[in-house]
Amino acid sequence: MNKKFIIAWIVAFVVWMAGSFVVHGVLLESRYAQLPNLYRSSADAESNMHLMLLAHILLAGAFVWIYQRGREDKPWLAQGLRFGLAVAFLTAIPMYMIYYVVQPMPGMLAVTQIVYDTVLLLILGAVTAFLARETQQ
Repeated sequence: MNKKFIIAWIVAFVVWMAGSFVVHGVLLESRYAQLPNLYRSSADAESNMHLMLLAHILLAGAFVWIYQRGREDKPWLAQGLRFGLAVAFLTAIPMYMIYYVVQPMPGMLAVTQIVYDTVLLLILGAVTAFLARETQQ
């Protein structure tokens, strides 16, 4: 682990937590509140926040680690967006599809979760690629 990796990990964690808060704590909060038998109350969720923080620490570290090992000598922005999209196809898109199948969730909520989290992963891919790019001396 080098300094560049640690900085990218921290930045990815902050961006992911902030983005997830905007998506799930602001944009989708009212939709989640309409499904009290499906989602925890705010107070109950807050009591488990340490697990949310740990999950995002692990996600951010793995995201940066995988990107840095597969990075090619190509333009950083396109590469970061491709990586973010690949991660979305590996995680968010199938995860919310599976949740829709096994939970009594409205279809449009699942679609909205997929769209918002895919956008967040594209942003994370771009940020990670920016931080990992080779700079001219």
